[in-house]
Amino acid sequence: MKPSLRDKLDAMLRRLDEIDALLGAPDAAADPGRLRALGSERAELAPVAQLYAQLRHAEDDQAGAQALLADPEMRALAQDEVQATHARIETLEGELQRALLPRDPDDRKPAFVEVRAGTGGEESALFAADLLRMYTRYAERRGWRTEVVSHSDSDLGGVKEAILRVSGDGVYGRLKFESGGHRVQRVPATESQGRIHTSAATVAVMPEPDAQTAVAINPAELRIDTFRSSGAGGQHINKTDSAVRITHLPTGLVVECQDDRSQHRNKAQALTVLAARLEQRQRQEAQQREAAHRKSLVGSGDRSDRIRTYNVPQGRVTDHRINLTLYKIDAILNGDLDELLDALHAEHQAELLTALGET
Repeated sequence: MKPSLRDKLDAMLRRLDEIDALLGAPDAAADPGRLRALGSERAELAPVAQLYAQLRHAEDDQAGAQALLADPEMRALAQDEVQATHARIETLEGELQRALLPRDPDDRKPAFVEVRAGTGGEESALFAADLLRMYTRYAERRGWRTEVVSHSDSDLGGVKEAILRVSGDGVYGRLKFESGGHRVQRVPATESQGRIHTSAATVAVMPEPDAQTAVAINPAELRIDTFRSSGAGGQHINKTDSAVRITHLPTGLVVECQDDRSQHRNKAQALTVLAARLEQRQRQEAQQREAAHRKSLVGSGDRSDRIRTYNVPQGRVTDHRINLTLYKIDAILNGDLDELLDALHAEHQAELLTALGET
């Protein structure tokens, strides 16, 4: 293990001792917020400290076995022990490196999945509907809950724009690499001569903001309009101005919410989505400042990135960020995304491990 990584581990052990001392102080319970923060930090450090203790124990065992190699009577046994401890040390070093990787604090949060039709007219709206259904079915497979926040239909039953709230354990962390441009190559239902067309849709995955840490939004910077919901929804939908459109004047961001019959709940949901979009914008700006010289292998999540192509005639799906092609397009569009997402996460982790080794 590199000395720099060992230095990090030693610093983490010292911090763990500090936290234990702070938690054991007589006045520790006086500040519940600080107590929770310290407890959370300790919960993250303790497993790493345990792995590090196991590593040092294995290194001690290896040193003892190597010392016995000089004894002719013990040499064979010592050689077996050296090999066994070497394998154990390699395994523990790998686990420790993964434990030291930076973690995205948003990974465990619920997420908003926003799907928009792009170039390609009505066909792009039909493709956007396919993507929305794909994510909904994937959520069902994972046991996550889904809620349609906003939905705007096209003339032929496609989706101009839709926002899906997905809640469950680790939703954002699992879906965050889906942000970007998706394109489909197929013969549209509206094509009479059987020609293959290419159309596109964009996906944005945004963590749901915490109420305590959400971006502060100045009410004076908002324009709030109410209107009657359109599309499916029954007779009530056409009788009340329950739909809400919020425009954030400084950025021009617009959020509509019309899924609920209550104008109050639609407004609250729209404000939550707006906060998520503003956080996403801040996050992207920070990423661009911090990594202008080095783009992440799996992309920044920028919606202008063309990340994946779905070629229906050939039955294949290609993720361009990792050059992965799978010939299971029907299964993928039915929500079987794990193979794709596993590959993206493995590539991302490999890149983080490389960066960690360079420090």
